[in-house]
Amino acid sequence: MEGITDTQTALIDSGSSAIFIDPQFAHSHNIPLIELESPCSVIGINGKQEFQKVFSEEFFTTLPEHCPYDIAIDLEEDKQPPYGPIYSMTPAEREALKEHINSELAAGKIVPTTSPAGAPVMFVKRADVRLCLVVDYCRLNAITIKDRYALPRQDKLIEKLCHAKIFTKLDLRNGYHNIRIKEGHEWKAALCTALGHFGATVMQFGLSNTPAVFMRFMNNIFHDLLDISVVVYLDDILIFSNSREEHVEHVKEVLSCLLKHNLFCNLAKCYFFVTEVTYIGLVITPDGISMEKDKVQAIMDWPEPQNAKQVQSFLGFANFYRCFVPNFSCLARPLNILTQKEQPWIWLEEQKAAFDAIKTEICKEPVLAHPDESKPYTLKTDASGAAMGTVLSQRKEDGCLHPVAFMSASFSPAELNYNTHDKELLAIVCAFEHWRIFLEGTEQPITVFTDHKNPEYWKLARIFNRRHAQWHLMLASYNFVIAYQPGKQLQKPDALSRQPDHMDLEPSPQVMIPESHFEAVLAHMDLSLLDQIKEATQEDPSLDTVLLAVSDPKSMPHSVAQ
Repeated sequence: MEGITDTQTALIDSGSSAIFIDPQFAHSHNIPLIELESPCSVIGINGKQEFQKVFSEEFFTTLPEHCPYDIAIDLEEDKQPPYGPIYSMTPAEREALKEHINSELAAGKIVPTTSPAGAPVMFVKRADVRLCLVVDYCRLNAITIKDRYALPRQDKLIEKLCHAKIFTKLDLRNGYHNIRIKEGHEWKAALCTALGHFGATVMQFGLSNTPAVFMRFMNNIFHDLLDISVVVYLDDILIFSNSREEHVEHVKEVLSCLLKHNLFCNLAKCYFFVTEVTYIGLVITPDGISMEKDKVQAIMDWPEPQNAKQVQSFLGFANFYRCFVPNFSCLARPLNILTQKEQPWIWLEEQKAAFDAIKTEICKEPVLAHPDESKPYTLKTDASGAAMGTVLSQRKEDGCLHPVAFMSASFSPAELNYNTHDKELLAIVCAFEHWRIFLEGTEQPITVFTDHKNPEYWKLARIFNRRHAQWHLMLASYNFVIAYQPGKQLQKPDALSRQPDHMDLEPSPQVMIPESHFEAVLAHMDLSLLDQIKEATQEDPSLDTVLLAVSDPKSMPHSVAQ
């Protein structure tokens, strides 16, 4: 430091373990301190600053170039994009709108327009209380031809992280604005405000095809790294590795890719080289997956619903965590009924108990283990009168079985008529279908535990009815054995399928031949023919045993009774 006359800025550690320079040292030497607004993550890769641009706000303000991924707004035939209305705003919202327009105009992301189209704008509050501008494209979306590019399933993304030990999470800075609107289509995405009429030059949040277009863009630029060292869900990027040394290279590859495509990150929302990370609503560690605490608290604080729409909102929010709840399908049944069309609103003890039970189960905050293909799987199934329950587990290093996932479901009206044996088999079939990605092609046999002995011998059978033949064919691709375990030892799946609201549920009758088919016969019945049938039946020696059994059931031979 000696001999340097220019002002230098240094990041100091204010923690108790600081070993180089701390606030006390700075104060004693009259060194001014600059307090950061939020904690910043600092990463040095090989002592270079080659990736500093990725986190720079200076470069982000420039308008991106047109590229093959530009979003097109193709409309249905003979449809024209709508205009207005202009929504009223509070003084605070109007001031925020003025700042937003000035900023976007300076960056070239909106331009004044005379377009006949115009979507209204409004503000919503972020979690940090800041106002966020939203363009209401609902009417435009209704006449837009949809881009069907699929978003990745969130549970499938998490499955890729089963062996990861270290993570880095990157958050793209206003990611959607990094893609331009296709030339000639800008006028369709125009926005009308109290402060002017503007055309959008970059992709806007709220357009129906925005997620599909952006997901295609992200998947293509990270094509060589996807599922190997990175998973991507829209603008959330998660880099994962098995070791710190490996992670350095993976981070460099991803940052290089971002630099190449002029994409920028929000440093305040990025986390580097961590062993616990929150991603798409789940907390991920090398040991397993758990629920995000603030989401759990939100469910705990959820007020009791007052109508069917509020029930739908609660179930929609809680449903995201159903894989953590071993009996979600059964617990939610009384609430699901309330959301059915033309179902009268009834909130009694049964509904309140279901609402409270879901809260209680989520409050337990279970941890699901990462699946490990090198270890054998254990599948526990059970079926009651109206529902099935299954638990997929693996034995970990501590010698105990740890749940990997739960699954429960109610039987359909037709399935309710299955006998107990078939319901138990159906639970096994559904479990294999649901977890096919884990269970198909395993080297070590999967052990299936059930509390009925019949399925244990079913796999060895050689004669099947049509339904059993289909199931047998479907299960032929799996390496598994079926073992009997009494219900008391099955625990979770047994409790899962035997909820009080399912115990005595009678199957609804299934109409095999409609009543209308008999109307013509009954209307033109020949009574003399009935007499002839009756006489012939009495004289038929082959029916003697049957007639005797009908008149005297106690005399029925064992073969007939079967």
